[in-house]
Amino acid sequence: MDESLLKQLTSSQRQAVCHRDGPLLVLAGPGSGKTRVITYRIASLIESGVSPHNICAITFTNKAAEEMRQRAASLGASGGAYISTFHSLCVRVLRRYADAAGIGANFSIYDDADQTRCVKQAISECNLDSSAFVPGRMLEAISTLKNKLVDPEAFKERAVDYFSQALVKVYARYQKILADRNGVDFDDLLMKVALLLENDATVCREMAERFRYLLIDEYQDTNHAQYRLAMAIAVHHRNICATGDPDQSIYRWRGADIRNILAFEKDWPEAVTIRLEENFRSTAPILRAADRLIACNRNRKAKSLIPTRTHEGRISVLCHADEAAEADAVGREVRSLLASGVSGRQIAVFYRINSMSRALEEAFIRHRTPYQVVRGVEFYCRKEIRDILAYLKVLVNPADEIALLRIINTPARGIGKVTIERVQEYAVANGMPLFDGLRNAGGIPNLGDSVKTKLQDFARMMEAFAGQSNGQVAPLMEKVYTATGLEGSFKAAGLEGQASRENIEELISTAALYDKQTENPSLVDYLQQIALFSDADAYDSAGEKVALMTLHAAKGLEFDHVFIIGLEHGILPHERANNSPEELEEERRLFFVGMTRAKTNLYISYAQYRTVRGQFLRTIPSQFLYELGPGLMQEPLDHDDRPAARSHGVEPLRRPVPLQKPQPESRPAPYSPGQVVRHKTFGLGTVKKFVDMGANSVVTISFNSGQTKSLLLQYANLTKV
Repeated sequence: MDESLLKQLTSSQRQAVCHRDGPLLVLAGPGSGKTRVITYRIASLIESGVSPHNICAITFTNKAAEEMRQRAASLGASGGAYISTFHSLCVRVLRRYADAAGIGANFSIYDDADQTRCVKQAISECNLDSSAFVPGRMLEAISTLKNKLVDPEAFKERAVDYFSQALVKVYARYQKILADRNGVDFDDLLMKVALLLENDATVCREMAERFRYLLIDEYQDTNHAQYRLAMAIAVHHRNICATGDPDQSIYRWRGADIRNILAFEKDWPEAVTIRLEENFRSTAPILRAADRLIACNRNRKAKSLIPTRTHEGRISVLCHADEAAEADAVGREVRSLLASGVSGRQIAVFYRINSMSRALEEAFIRHRTPYQVVRGVEFYCRKEIRDILAYLKVLVNPADEIALLRIINTPARGIGKVTIERVQEYAVANGMPLFDGLRNAGGIPNLGDSVKTKLQDFARMMEAFAGQSNGQVAPLMEKVYTATGLEGSFKAAGLEGQASRENIEELISTAALYDKQTENPSLVDYLQQIALFSDADAYDSAGEKVALMTLHAAKGLEFDHVFIIGLEHGILPHERANNSPEELEEERRLFFVGMTRAKTNLYISYAQYRTVRGQFLRTIPSQFLYELGPGLMQEPLDHDDRPAARSHGVEPLRRPVPLQKPQPESRPAPYSPGQVVRHKTFGLGTVKKFVDMGANSVVTISFNSGQTKSLLLQYANLTKV
């Protein structure tokens, strides 16, 4: 590899980059340049004569894969190398080898809501009570079995108790429903490919010959299905490079198995192991505390965090009276940082569970601080978005009955429930998909001529759309939006439909961006990208807003200033870790991941009281606070009932001070207290307060329904009464 590039690497990084053949384990601590090593390694392999076509690099999020592609491109090493997520790779394999996998190549990928509908149907068809066999619990159990590559027949042999025997029936029926609709869930993507590679020698050999060099990032987060998939490919050439850190394995709850990385050297006895211990991200105080914390875990591979930054920083621990005081203190400190010239994009607040964002959001609104809550998949869960995407799904896969039932009378076109049931009965009786039943509506008895015409018109409209589904997505989406009547229905709804129209327009904009950035855009590929979209992909690093997110969502990110709240027993560590050493170690790893996102300053806090499930309860400080090392653990509130603080490196956080009322603005506010307004969802209400923040202005309204809401003015769509 070019010497000028190698000089940019540390000694351990160079060893990993220049390793050519045979298994390689790179134990990469946080902030150690892991992504750089992977991309430089791709470039090194290509320079040594390996065809880019024979390189496959796998990571866990679309955002990480895109970053890797961009870095590889900057080295001139991206052309032909396949860089993607596990799920994207599996979609590609299943589309290519659909017949061998026993599935149609135009399959739909079912999201959580679709899966829930299917499992509810399965429970009902098995004559089971959904209150006793809760759909969410059944889906969780099915997911666990799929991650272990256990199909219904294999599980049947283990089912000895009543719940397991019921689960066998539901699992089998659930899979039958998916198959009938040519659909797969996220776990199927992995399971079907892993089993295909193990059971079809021809497919496995072709995959191994195509991807002669397999690089897997975040190996500690692989589940059993991903592990088996990787082994099936790599066993033919043994050119597998696993990069990861057991100390950052935080997804056990969704199937990740830390044993995969801990046993790598046993699986591949000739493996070369290289440790990346130099940390280029965090200051020394943060790394010292993180090192002490994670050393309490037993399931790990020992390594150190060696700081390379000389910049001074601090780690502070602060105790508060309750969650409101904690959120207000964070809000004031963030405001102070912003006032000192720090960019909002360099500040983040982490918490263990999503519900903890509420107090923070209220505090940030009071302090006039722009923020973003990183929960991106919610956009795709909105009704109008799901409606138009359902139209597009049917164009790709007419057998997708869930999507078809969603749109057949959306917007209303005079096709009622009884009509739909008769079409379903006709389709089942004649052994045809529901869409074919619509096309053949003329032959369905007990339907009036006008209804038959409506059904056939709908089918013809969808077939016309399908004939235009090759090529760019945005023009087709716009045509579907207008021709189906969706746009007209939103316009007819007046102000109540305005937000829906804006959301659809935003979706069309994302489709146009996809068309622009993709060499060969296609509806199948676009829907696939949306289906595999995750919260981690939603973080917008380009804006100036402070990020609020869970500790799990923070994986892979970094910020100059990080706040971690709620260090209390039952929250962090989570209450489920009470009787499980493995769960406790994972909670400690989760805290470790959060700590090591901080580059300069780390603020940790806990409260003496917190509202939990509606009850105001006394808390117990997290044991993790005591594991950070001497001099950091916080004393309780002092004698005047104000939080005491200790800080390592610089002065502690300021004590809480009374909130200051916003200063009056020189220009008149658009809304004033007492103003009666109407909201499309909440109805009539009275303005209680208006906080002028320019584009991020907030209006607080007491609605006649009894609810009080603080709304962003630009999205509230209020009407003065």
